[in-house]
Amino acid sequence: MSPLPNSLNLPIPLIQAPMAGSPTTPALVAAVSQAGALGSLAAGMLGPTAMTQAMQAVRALTDQPFAVNLFVLPPPAPEPTEVERARARLAPFYQRHGLSVPQPDRWCEDFSAQLEAVLADPPAWLSFTFGILSAEQVQRCHRAGSRVIGTATTVAEGLAWQSVGADAVCAQGAEAGGHRGSFLVTGQAGLIGSMALVPQMVDRLSIPVIAAGGVMDGRGIAACLLLGAQAVQMGTAFLLCEESGIDVAWRAALMTAQDDQTRVTRVFSGRAARGLNNAFIEQMSACEDEVPAYPLQNALTAPLRQAAARQGRADEQSLWAGQGVAMARAMPAGALVRRLDAEWRALLPGWSARRAQNGSV
Repeated sequence: MSPLPNSLNLPIPLIQAPMAGSPTTPALVAAVSQAGALGSLAAGMLGPTAMTQAMQAVRALTDQPFAVNLFVLPPPAPEPTEVERARARLAPFYQRHGLSVPQPDRWCEDFSAQLEAVLADPPAWLSFTFGILSAEQVQRCHRAGSRVIGTATTVAEGLAWQSVGADAVCAQGAEAGGHRGSFLVTGQAGLIGSMALVPQMVDRLSIPVIAAGGVMDGRGIAACLLLGAQAVQMGTAFLLCEESGIDVAWRAALMTAQDDQTRVTRVFSGRAARGLNNAFIEQMSACEDEVPAYPLQNALTAPLRQAAARQGRADEQSLWAGQGVAMARAMPAGALVRRLDAEWRALLPGWSARRAQNGSV
């Protein structure tokens, strides 16, 4: 058993998933880390200055280790005609708000600049999604003092991360909320359920596997540990915490969501992501295959989603959530971490002592 949690001085094999946009506030990250798990700052959509400020905010609230997550994205080179077609499809939605469809002069943050900024003040862990680092980039993270977690949705992707020197791989099951971390496959090929993906990843990889997707309570954590995962990453479980930054409409939608209300869609961002079904998804579903890839569609819909949030409307927001959303609990993040820890340990009595003999939780 690899000593992933112990190497971090964490008594709890739990990682709070980095959720880009409003959910993952410095307060949420700090509360999770302070409680003994690993908080993760979602920095994929932050510029270097904003990312540095967010990291400083986390450090002002806790002296415990935390992770920072970045999107591995090549510079986009959109075709003008593709952009104009996408803008035309979105025009009716913007007209309802009295807004014009944006004409972005920049589609996303510069990954190279983000990486330079985070390595100038490195956290304990760096996690990456949407792509894969080179072996040289992984070595740079290591020299700076950060260990690396790669996101994978298939065994092949996990092996690819292992081959470039990653310290751990997050196996993202199909049940997970938010964007898919696939980079070698597309569509249905990257939608493997956690119960199938995790043990296959564990069997094939020699580095620690972190399970993600559909885990909402101690039962799920215990199941993932029995499957061989060294830790569990949970995102949707933290959305209703008081430190979460989601808006009122998103929160209200989560409070009443049922198990069959999520779906995987590309219409909001151009990349497959799981969230609550709503009017925008239904109306755009007919042209989903024509939506430009991330980050183009994401930039084109951002002002629309922001306007809907300001108006307290859930019908035009990307309400990211996993299939376990109906089990989400509203409480402070630290209290949730402690409850989750108590739940899984009650189900696996003696587990900690047995694994401690092997140098892990």
